[in-house]
Amino acid sequence: MRIGIDLGGTKIEGIALDSSGEEWARIRVSTPKDYPSTLNAIRHLVNDLVTKSGATNYTVGVGTPGAISPATGLMKNANSTFLIGKPMDRDLSEILQQEVRMANDANCFALSEAVDGAAEKQPVVFGVILGTGVGGGLVINGELLVGAHAIAGEWGHNPLPWMNEAESPGPKCYCGKQGCIEAFLSGPGMVARYQQGVESADVGVTSPKHIAGRAASGDLQAEEYLQKYEDRLARALSGVINVVDPHVIVLGGGVSNLDRLYSRVPELLEKYVFSDEVHTKLVPAKFGDSSGVRGAAWLWPKPL
Repeated sequence: MRIGIDLGGTKIEGIALDSSGEEWARIRVSTPKDYPSTLNAIRHLVNDLVTKSGATNYTVGVGTPGAISPATGLMKNANSTFLIGKPMDRDLSEILQQEVRMANDANCFALSEAVDGAAEKQPVVFGVILGTGVGGGLVINGELLVGAHAIAGEWGHNPLPWMNEAESPGPKCYCGKQGCIEAFLSGPGMVARYQQGVESADVGVTSPKHIAGRAASGDLQAEEYLQKYEDRLARALSGVINVVDPHVIVLGGGVSNLDRLYSRVPELLEKYVFSDEVHTKLVPAKFGDSSGVRGAAWLWPKPL
């Protein structure tokens, strides 16, 4: 049995999967606001999943909002700041009295979709999170690529390619730089850029879904903005395709629920990708919000 834990900012979700990927148990609890309580909550969650699933032999994988630094062995880049600087993998292993594997939540998303999701059995898979932030993970021949600094797939903190005069130098990003892909393509970034483009603040628009709804009802301003967003997404993904040339790109996160992205963006890729033809598939996640917790479970590979 594989136990997967998805540590989020507001909730911790756990799942128990057998070797075929069938779900035996799922539990969700609120995320505590301090480090010791979070470790304790995960311990209880693992124990409850083991009891509920009847597992006698199991592995534990954890998806986190940050990553363990290969240089220090401590958590970095976590938006739950109380995790930063903590040896979380070692602490959990000690508490649970067994080895724990840990990865960034976007990496877990990508792994889930590559193992038995929308990109199952594809050689090179890039998993994209378009949500509160913009993250990504890269899976090659079923193996998660972590990288020398544990930041493989972090395309959101590269600058948006081929900015035009109206876009440059781009909005400030929380990372301290300007013009990051995340500042343009995340859910909050999408809404903020839309509000900047309208003549007066549109208080009825607080999410990407609202913008899409306006466009679908014939609002020309919203339609024009969505076309700009789609072009920006095509430019950003083209940079990924030019570097790693994935067979499939899987989208997750709230913005990925906009159905039009899967027809409009592929049509734009040929303008930017350095190739005579573009065959990379752009698909929605099979498991949606469950991909992160399933990917955490799959951090332990299937037996041969």
